[in-house]
Amino acid sequence: MSSELGKMNAFAMAQQQLDTVAKRLGLNTSIHERLRYPKRSLSISVPVTMDNGIVRVFQGYRVHHNLFRGPAKGGIRYQEDVSLDEVSALAMWMTWKCALMEIPFGGAKGGVICTPREMSQGELERMTRRMTSELMIFLGPNKDIPAPDMNTNAQTMAWIMDTYSMNVGHSVPSVVTGKPIALGGSKGREDATGSGCLFTILELLKRTNRSVDGLRVAVQGFGNVGGTVARLIQQAGATVVAVSDYRGGIYRPNGLDIPSVVAHAKEAGQVGGFADSDRVTNAELLELECDVLIPAALGNQITTGNADRIRAQIIAEGANGPTTPEADHILQTRGITVIPDILANAGGVTVSYFEWVQGLMEFFWSEDEVRQRLNRIMTQAFESTWNMAQKEHVDLRTAAYMLAVARVAEAGTLRGVYP
Repeated sequence: MSSELGKMNAFAMAQQQLDTVAKRLGLNTSIHERLRYPKRSLSISVPVTMDNGIVRVFQGYRVHHNLFRGPAKGGIRYQEDVSLDEVSALAMWMTWKCALMEIPFGGAKGGVICTPREMSQGELERMTRRMTSELMIFLGPNKDIPAPDMNTNAQTMAWIMDTYSMNVGHSVPSVVTGKPIALGGSKGREDATGSGCLFTILELLKRTNRSVDGLRVAVQGFGNVGGTVARLIQQAGATVVAVSDYRGGIYRPNGLDIPSVVAHAKEAGQVGGFADSDRVTNAELLELECDVLIPAALGNQITTGNADRIRAQIIAEGANGPTTPEADHILQTRGITVIPDILANAGGVTVSYFEWVQGLMEFFWSEDEVRQRLNRIMTQAFESTWNMAQKEHVDLRTAAYMLAVARVAEAGTLRGVYP
């Protein structure tokens, strides 16, 4: 069977990535086997009284991949195509991401199968609160700390925090991250993933003696990650030539004014139709002529079907799993540098860690402090990955995985097997 993500599931892809690195590391067979599977998975039914009075039942999942290095950490997404295999893969990638950042968390992920844009605010609140009640056996500030993900946000986290707190009888702000500031959220959390992505791009440019000024950038996805990195990289001096959302994209060879695109998208509900721009599909955006391509939407975007037509010289993976293993190989042979997802988009979980620590201490940092700490951790992680890649003569993804898997394996070996 081909291992393209479209023909095999995301979890099989995540396992394949692990197997490749485990072989290179000479990982002990016993610890390798433990890392191939989630520690635990929970499948839930979420009955919700809709606005019309009818009760609908939504299916959801929460997966803990590994807890060797600390409590479970990972987002909850609301999406039509959520599956247990997808959530399991995302939980595994979270394990590696936290280890690469040297954050004391294990990987988790969750999701509910729904179409949030077709649901009212009241329906989303009732679904979130019932979902939280079903997940109570997993959740806790020292057990499992959810965060926003696709189609969830600070308000979603507020509902989760409140529901959990009502169940235990006292307020527990540290049970989630990505909360509103008024409920103990961290300053700088909203821009964290996009900021972290920018930091890794800037670090790569330094090491390849390139300037950000005039760099041509295309961004697939215009949500929290894509919209933020598009805005920040333009502020840094780059020219953003294309952006897209789930409906499609816009292209202007001379560059888009991102604040104006944001204002247009807010009013029109999409980036399409922006003045003096050409329409492009999400697939076409990936193949545009540019220096940096940032896939910041969905997984399985760069495959064997289009990898030989990618024209960017740098790909920074703002999304999780946007490049299949076979496409990775094609990109390597073509000399295209990929900043892997577990490094490029780790800013979110890093600032989530900051928020968790602040909540436990009940002592809060300024936005400048958060940004400086994030920059330092992202820079250190990039430097470690770069040095490993140079030492082992491997690509950045392999280097990042070697560091992360080795750290998790060491923790598991030290802890041993109970009983």
